[in-house]
Amino acid sequence: MTETVRTHLRVRASELVGRNWLNTGGKSLDLEALRGKIVLLDFWTFCCINCLHVLDELRPLEQQYSDVLVTVGVHSPKFEHEADPVALAAAVERYEIRHPVLDDPELDTWKAYTARAWPTLVVIDPEGYIVAHLSGEGHADGLAVLIPELIAEHEAKGTLHRGDGPYVAPEPTSGTLRFPGKALFLPAGRGVGTAEGGSWLVTDTGHHRLVELSTDFQTVVATYGSGGKGHADGNAATARFNEPQGLVLLPEDVAADAGYDVVIADSVNHRLRGLSLADGSVRTLAGNGVQRLLETGPARVDEEGAAYGTRLEADPLTVSLSSPWDVVWSTKLNAVVVAMAGVHQIFSFEPTSGAVKIIAGNGLEGLLDGPAAEAWFAQSSGLAEDADGNIWVADSETSALRKLAIDDAGSITVESAVGKGLFDFGFRDGPAAEARLQHPLGVTVLPDGSVAIADTYNGAVRRYDPATGTVSTLARGLSEPSDVIVDHTQVAGSEPLLVVVEANKHQLVYVPIPKEAQQVDEGAAQTHRPKSPVAPGPLELAVRFTAPTGQKLDDRWGDPTQLKISSTPPELLVSGGGTSVGLLRTLELSSDVPEGVLHITARAAACDGPEDADGEIPDHAACHLYQQDWGIPVLLQADGDTELVLDLRGMD
Repeated sequence: MTETVRTHLRVRASELVGRNWLNTGGKSLDLEALRGKIVLLDFWTFCCINCLHVLDELRPLEQQYSDVLVTVGVHSPKFEHEADPVALAAAVERYEIRHPVLDDPELDTWKAYTARAWPTLVVIDPEGYIVAHLSGEGHADGLAVLIPELIAEHEAKGTLHRGDGPYVAPEPTSGTLRFPGKALFLPAGRGVGTAEGGSWLVTDTGHHRLVELSTDFQTVVATYGSGGKGHADGNAATARFNEPQGLVLLPEDVAADAGYDVVIADSVNHRLRGLSLADGSVRTLAGNGVQRLLETGPARVDEEGAAYGTRLEADPLTVSLSSPWDVVWSTKLNAVVVAMAGVHQIFSFEPTSGAVKIIAGNGLEGLLDGPAAEAWFAQSSGLAEDADGNIWVADSETSALRKLAIDDAGSITVESAVGKGLFDFGFRDGPAAEARLQHPLGVTVLPDGSVAIADTYNGAVRRYDPATGTVSTLARGLSEPSDVIVDHTQVAGSEPLLVVVEANKHQLVYVPIPKEAQQVDEGAAQTHRPKSPVAPGPLELAVRFTAPTGQKLDDRWGDPTQLKISSTPPELLVSGGGTSVGLLRTLELSSDVPEGVLHITARAAACDGPEDADGEIPDHAACHLYQQDWGIPVLLQADGDTELVLDLRGMD
């Protein structure tokens, strides 16, 4: 594959242009300064779960080839808040990024490299020419083949320069908490660490541990986990987590049967963990540590929905999960509900049986309501149960508040209360249809039945009132609030308080619920990206996919590729929408819609091999499912393009 690449027309890499550089000790970089190195541009935005996956995928390569490979993170923001340089610096620290980062708030470098999706990877050879252009995640194996080939070629030519790269580590921060994620109230009597009035268990995400605090939020009662990043079960001192997030306290009878009290969404480990408060021991409950996008066994692209309501694996420790972000107990389902952010779905986990099930979302990223198996989510990150047994969802990438309406038989319908779509956000109160949030991560139900939302990128706590269908603001001026919980320690008859996890100030704070909420209107906005000019009428869509070296398209059950296409507004797409096999499609665009967004999801299944004498994929071969979602803003004009070409995994 890479030999074919180098027979193509050589394209010189564009210069790196932006506002500022991070992790360089204050120095600006250019491609000339990086000449002689293999440069990997990682176009990312810190809200994007797929981008966070790529950061972790690249770490082993960066370490292995530290003397020849320079990764440059090009931060091209989706949300307005992400263009704030202070917020970006915090994100670089939070995710422990160990390479230079270019702040590209105007998307200048993004546009120069014709990026269309987060994440996008571009490989530049030591002479300054582009050799690969990759969309989405899951490319580590391909890069592990390409990089040694580039090393061998350029060592032979004398154009490879070994030595230290330009990364300069920033000053570390200190404190009890570091970028805390979620919090959970522990009533007195549930564990040896709980004080008479109860305590608060916090996922100390940046320190890869759990911290139990007294109600003053200052006194440390206990810690769980060594603080070292990784995965290890054991006692409180030796267990290891990797960026833990959500927490849920099991009902006492369930905890007694299960043998542990708290379920933890261990996000980067792609696992659910269990904590026993009596002795501080930690165990793995579900997840094999392999991110769910990378399937094993025969790879199929047409099976989604088949697992709804059925157990995914007989053994919960063999099932693949993907960035579980929050957990809540469902009284109607008698199970833990899990926001599986990495695959845009909602799962359940039954502590007594160990059963793991998909209960909502078909894996497509976006905002679509309806029956659970047909609904779309987008990086759901916060969960809460109301008095009627429904589950409220903070759906971060659509800046939406969603609801799982669960009937007495356990059937689920998905509804949206606030939010419009993947690229619509803002800070606007009022009727829910016009109200806007910005990347919310937390949600809780208030005593009056209304819903409080940690509106993370607006630095606010918002409220949605189902009775009136309106949105208001309870508090502002917070620093990336990642969770909000009703205070359980208040004196009877006193005004209720909220506990807010203020991630970027590394603390928990009490926030009063005002009798008169604010009404804010700072407008609605959309993600600013270049609009592709297209002509009304037929549009030929082609998605290019090349299986990585050593893999082969898995055609044992027919065409192993698939396209799913829709549009916003729906009227933009006259025909060509829906799901079908193949990566080529003719769309018909309306002449009556001036602009909109094409939502395109491409999938392809490839397996290791062939290994047998006939060149066929053996039944035991490991197989992989590649997927990329695009939201392509389009502008309809008579002289626009009549073709649209995208790369799922392409080489320039």
